[in-house]
Amino acid sequence: MKGLYPSLLAAPLLPWRVRQKLEAVVEGRLRGTHPGLYRWLHHGRADNLLQPVTRGPKHHFFGYYEKSPWNASQTLMLAHEADFNDRAPTADDQVRVGIVHLDDRRFEPLADSRAWNWQQGTMLAWHPADPERTFVHNDRREGKAVGIVRDVSGRELQCYERPLYALAPDGKQAWSLNFARLATHRPGYGYAGIDDPWAAEHHPAADGIHLVDLSSGRSELVVSLDQLARRDPKPAMAGQFHWLNHIQPSPQGSRIAFFHLWREGEGGWGVRLYTCRPDGAELLCALDTGRVSHYDWLDEDHLLVWARRREGGERFLLVDVRDGSYEVFGEGVLTEDGHDTFSPDRRWVLNDTYPDRHQMRTLMLLSWPEGKRIDLARAHSPKSKWWGEIRCDLHPRWSRDGRQVCIDSVHEGSRQMYVIDTSRWTA
Repeated sequence: MKGLYPSLLAAPLLPWRVRQKLEAVVEGRLRGTHPGLYRWLHHGRADNLLQPVTRGPKHHFFGYYEKSPWNASQTLMLAHEADFNDRAPTADDQVRVGIVHLDDRRFEPLADSRAWNWQQGTMLAWHPADPERTFVHNDRREGKAVGIVRDVSGRELQCYERPLYALAPDGKQAWSLNFARLATHRPGYGYAGIDDPWAAEHHPAADGIHLVDLSSGRSELVVSLDQLARRDPKPAMAGQFHWLNHIQPSPQGSRIAFFHLWREGEGGWGVRLYTCRPDGAELLCALDTGRVSHYDWLDEDHLLVWARRREGGERFLLVDVRDGSYEVFGEGVLTEDGHDTFSPDRRWVLNDTYPDRHQMRTLMLLSWPEGKRIDLARAHSPKSKWWGEIRCDLHPRWSRDGRQVCIDSVHEGSRQMYVIDTSRWTA
C-alpha cells in the first residue's frame, strides 16, 4: 500500500517545478512538523508503526538481518549496548551483550565482548538447540576471536577456539571464517585487535570456511580460499587478495551459501555466490555476474538475491542453486537493493532500502507470489553522521511467528531497536 504522494511524484505529466516544490514541502517541512500527515501521504496511514524497545542514553542494536532476535517464547530479545555511535570500534572498545525483557522493555547486560562491529555486532544468535534460554556470541581472548555460549543468566557454558559466523538449524554445527581478514579487506564486518596469520598471502590454502562441531568443539577446514581462487579463475583475480563473507545455511540445513570475494582496484572487489553441503561437498557457483549483494533462502534449492543479470541490469533474482538459472523477482515493485528476508511461512518478503536523496530509508513488505507491496515506514538516516562503515542499516528481521518485525535505526538521534506489529497483514 502506498499513499497519495508517491503516485503524484510518478505522474508523467507533473511539471518539474511542481514536483520539486512538492518534494521540498513534504520532505523538508511536513516530515518534522506534521509526521502523521507525512506518513499518510507516503503510506496511506497516519499511525506510527515503529515502536521502540530500547532507549538511550546508551546505544542499542541487534546487528544483521538473517536471523531473529526473539527467543522461542518471544518474551526476550538479544541486543548489544554501546557507549558511542560515531566511530568504528577499536581493539580497546567493548560492547555489552544482553537481553531486552519485552514486558517492560528493559535491557539487561549479561557480558562484555571485544569482538564486534556495527554491521553484525558480535554475531549474537539464539542457540538453535535451545532458542528459549541459550545464545551465542563472539569475543576476543588472548588476541584471538572465539565463540561463546551463554544462558540468559549470563553464565558461560562453552568457549570455542574459533568465532562462530552461522549456526546450523539443528544446533549441532556452525561455520567459522577469518574475521581478521575481514577487518582488513571489508572493514565494518571484521574485528579489530586480531592478527591474521595469512595476511601476506593472497589465497592461503589453510584459510577459508571451517565447520565446527558444537558438541565437541572440533573444527575442520571444508572450503579453502586457495580452492576458490583456482576454480575457474578470472584474469582480474591474478595477484589479488581473496576473502569470504556472508555464510548462511538453508532453512533445513542441507546446504550453505557464501560469498567468495577478491580485491579489484583500490576500493572495489569481485564476488561470486557459492553454495555447498555443510561439509564443503558439492561446491557449486550459483551466480557469477560481477555484482551480487544481499540474499535469503526461499527453500533448499532457491535463493532470493539482488544481483546483476547476465543480460545486464540489477534486479532481485530467484536463483536455482542447482544449475544457476534464475527468474526476476518483484519486477517493478522491489526496485533497489535491500536486506531481503522471507517470513517464517515464506508468504512474505521483508525488505528495506539505503538512504534516498532525502536521507530516508523505506521499510516494506511484499506478498509473495502475488507481488503486492506494503510500505511500513520511512526512517531518517543522516549520511553526515552515521554513514560509511558505522552506518545504521535497518537490517529488518522477523519474529518467530511472523507477526512482528524488528529494525535498528537512528531516526530519533541514537541507535536503537524498534518493533512493528505486522499481524494485520501477515497473520
